[in-house]
Amino acid sequence: MAGGRECGPRMQRPWSVYRASTLELSNEMIGLALAGNNQDPDEPVLEFSVACTDLLTPSLDRKPNSFVAVSCTTPPQPFWTKHAQTEIIEGTSNPIFLSSIAFFQESNINQQTQVKLAVYDVKDRSQGTMYMLGSALFPVKELLQEKSHKLELELRSAENQRVGSVAVAAWQMEERTDQRLSISRHPDGINRRTMLPVDESLAESMGVWIKYASLCKDTLLRSVFGGTMSRMYRFPTTDGNHLRVLEQMSESVLSLNVPRQFIKLLLEEDASRVCELEELGELSPCWENLRRQIVSQYQTIILTYQETLSDLNDYRGPSFKASTLKAERKLEFMPTNLHVQRMRVHDELGFDLTPNPSPEHTYDVVTVGAPAAHCQGFKNSGLRKLIQKFEEAKKHALSSSQSIVYIPQDVVRAKEIIAHINTLKTQVSYYAERLSRAAKDRSACGLERTLAILADKTRQLVTVCDCKLLASAIQALNAARPEYIASKASPSADSEQVVLRNDQDTLLAKWSGSNSRSSLQVDWHEEEWEKVWVNVDKSLECIIERVDKLLQKDQVPSDSSPGSTQTDLQGGAPRKGDGRAAFWINPGGVSQDSLSLPPPPSSSSSSSSSPLRPSSPSPSSLNARPPSPERDSHGSPGVEEAYPGEWSEALYPLLTTLTECVAMMSDTAKRSMVFLLMQDSAPTIAMDLSLQYRRDVVFCQTLTALICGFIIKLRNRLRDDGFLRQLHTIGLLAQFESLLSTYGEELAMLEDMSVGIMDLRNVTFKVTQATGNSAPDMLPIITGNRDGFNVRIPLPGTMFDVLPREIQSGMLLRVQPVHFNVGINEQQTLAEKFGDTSLQEIINLESLSRLNSYYEQFKEVLPEDCLPRSRSQTCLPELLRFLGQNVHARKNKNVDVLWQAAEICRRLNGVRFTSCKSAKDRTAMSVTLEQCLILQHEHGMAPQVFTQALDCMRSEGCRRENTVKNVGSRKYAFNSLQLKAFPKHYRPPDGTYGKVET
Repeated sequence: MAGGRECGPRMQRPWSVYRASTLELSNEMIGLALAGNNQDPDEPVLEFSVACTDLLTPSLDRKPNSFVAVSCTTPPQPFWTKHAQTEIIEGTSNPIFLSSIAFFQESNINQQTQVKLAVYDVKDRSQGTMYMLGSALFPVKELLQEKSHKLELELRSAENQRVGSVAVAAWQMEERTDQRLSISRHPDGINRRTMLPVDESLAESMGVWIKYASLCKDTLLRSVFGGTMSRMYRFPTTDGNHLRVLEQMSESVLSLNVPRQFIKLLLEEDASRVCELEELGELSPCWENLRRQIVSQYQTIILTYQETLSDLNDYRGPSFKASTLKAERKLEFMPTNLHVQRMRVHDELGFDLTPNPSPEHTYDVVTVGAPAAHCQGFKNSGLRKLIQKFEEAKKHALSSSQSIVYIPQDVVRAKEIIAHINTLKTQVSYYAERLSRAAKDRSACGLERTLAILADKTRQLVTVCDCKLLASAIQALNAARPEYIASKASPSADSEQVVLRNDQDTLLAKWSGSNSRSSLQVDWHEEEWEKVWVNVDKSLECIIERVDKLLQKDQVPSDSSPGSTQTDLQGGAPRKGDGRAAFWINPGGVSQDSLSLPPPPSSSSSSSSSPLRPSSPSPSSLNARPPSPERDSHGSPGVEEAYPGEWSEALYPLLTTLTECVAMMSDTAKRSMVFLLMQDSAPTIAMDLSLQYRRDVVFCQTLTALICGFIIKLRNRLRDDGFLRQLHTIGLLAQFESLLSTYGEELAMLEDMSVGIMDLRNVTFKVTQATGNSAPDMLPIITGNRDGFNVRIPLPGTMFDVLPREIQSGMLLRVQPVHFNVGINEQQTLAEKFGDTSLQEIINLESLSRLNSYYEQFKEVLPEDCLPRSRSQTCLPELLRFLGQNVHARKNKNVDVLWQAAEICRRLNGVRFTSCKSAKDRTAMSVTLEQCLILQHEHGMAPQVFTQALDCMRSEGCRRENTVKNVGSRKYAFNSLQLKAFPKHYRPPDGTYGKVET
């Protein structure tokens, strides 16, 4: 509702300011006018403004608080349908309403549609008591045929008494008429109806060049967003013109789609973890018991994920989670009340469809309830404190010097090693198969090229496995084998053994004995592990030699170094372990001679060593002394001589040996790292998985909002070369604004939200070309695990083609999240007087530092013209300085922090997010205030209508409808006492708030 009081200069503005076209329309043209604009599907087919004069009320001692309700009916429909209403303007008999009445294409109006204007006088806004002053009727055809497109209608009361008049002025007639007149001259027509031959591919291509992308009709956006509602406004400017403002709000199918994908990835990751634990092999009873307990914990959490995924797959509700369901367990991974809030601003001439789009005129904000684990509650605080408690518990559990202790860097390194091994092992197998295929096809070029890649991947794998952490972990795993335990003397009071106990539901594993670290020293020495990965290196060298011979390159004499191909592939640098002997695997069914690999001449023969543990080859599959090159060259015919022309037969045994050696090395290394992680997680596994589950819930909600923001930002800036260059150079700035108090449950919500936002640093985006044009083809695809997620964004071919080469080639696009919070409600007043606001201060200081760092990166590598233009006289460095001053000021409810952070984000091409507990009430106050500030600062809206415009958006705009979607009531969940604690600009107009469910 618009609560602006009567202001002399404003209320006396001549109606001629709101001018309309003066062109007479024929019936044919009226029909075309009401068909809408194909180039801009969000443009209304009919829009008009209303103003009243000389309103009379029965009580002569006061002037009316009036609004106009608009209803319509189209014959043969026998009843009236309420279509829209204006804001309330108080205390004047001559109100000029800022909210215009718009009929969009889905309204299905025609020339015969009748429109009824009912003017009401609101006696008490807080109670909603009102009565109708009078009404007037007119047909749409009459408005369009009127020369000036203006109607002056008498208002008649129920008693048929004149109670004033209402003026109706239609907008946007001139532009549409010009378009339709040019169309009508087209020679193709049937029965005097204009026929427009449209090439769909051309229309889609044109869509890329349009000033902005329609939430309703754009190929990409309509696949992601839906349920769009729109509101139109006309605001006067300081120069005597007007602003045409379209406000829209859309929900997103990603609210459900992303959680489904995300939970599937979590299930795969945790199931893989269980498989890795099972594949450790036989363990001694004490370690086996520990493994069983850990697996049991994982199976419990996996069952929870499976139930949640099943619930989401069975869900058939709307594509957003209402605020009343934020604590619903079945939907806890879905973000609460996720919507995109859009404002489009156009000058007096209406919609600008120039081929060079100007993105400053479209403003999007993603609104979402604070990402938090509502279902799990907040009695034990939020993620920040829970993570701190977990780390302290882990230190306490491992504080004894006899405990199995791994420093955090070792744990991180172990996870990296497992990831690298999984990737590189797969790549080695793939390129070994490609090498075999190239040999079968006798492709010399393919053989050389594939061998170079295979050699690179194999050596990367060897490098990963050549580390002391792996060697010590392998020793520890072998010490946990039953045969090792059995080989020890009978346990005594001083014997070394693993002690397990259950300490407050936390598993604790310790070594007992005089020297726990020395107890890991076993007969399996580091040299044995080196022999395993050296075998891989030697196997590769033999393949290189064989390919060299097959390609008839320089022959390598038996007493010289490897040939030119081998030297080139190795880069001429000797590898560690070149002087060591290797053990060679003999796969069954193939003769030992044909699979014995010649070591380089510098390798000395080796005597048999002690058998390897189960992770190593058995003694029967090892050769202590590989045959010399002379035997291969002279003692028996070479493979290429025995099978002339069959390259694949020559390489097959060597590739088999390489892949088996790689498999042995990879499996041994991976098992040892899994055992290391098992030891590290064992003391606190229950607490660890409970904390991880909460973090997963919060992160999933945050990730969903981020993906929505990224898609709409990318689509809007598809023709903005500066933005695209910034995107692939320093990444996307994602600025989260929250209005949570630092008191009670909201303090824990803020802890959850801050961790979820910071976890977004592990997210990257990749833009790909969609495989089709259907809606499912446009949905994002998520891959990865908790260590890092990648989101692939498919674009239609016409959109993908305009991207810069760097993005088209698959460059990963980073995200820089920042988060600013200022509590504004009555609970924040309690926190400032009796509680603690330190968390808010820490979050804002951390984000200020990251925001400054992002801008410094920008200045180092990008020019200023990459940024959008602004009418503001304050430069970015000054804005950052002001923001820093406000962040450090420690002023109560300092909302300047939020305003300045939002402006900096827009000026830096960032994407904006706004949250409160449910994204319904405080969020509505914030986004409407932001819209009016933009209109005033960037588009010259007249200052004297600022308050009226703000109240108009809050009373009749999209956010009022958001309350209906969530709780079924058109009221914000505030009361008068609460609002006294709110900053002035965050208070809704009277009559729009009350006690409702949140």
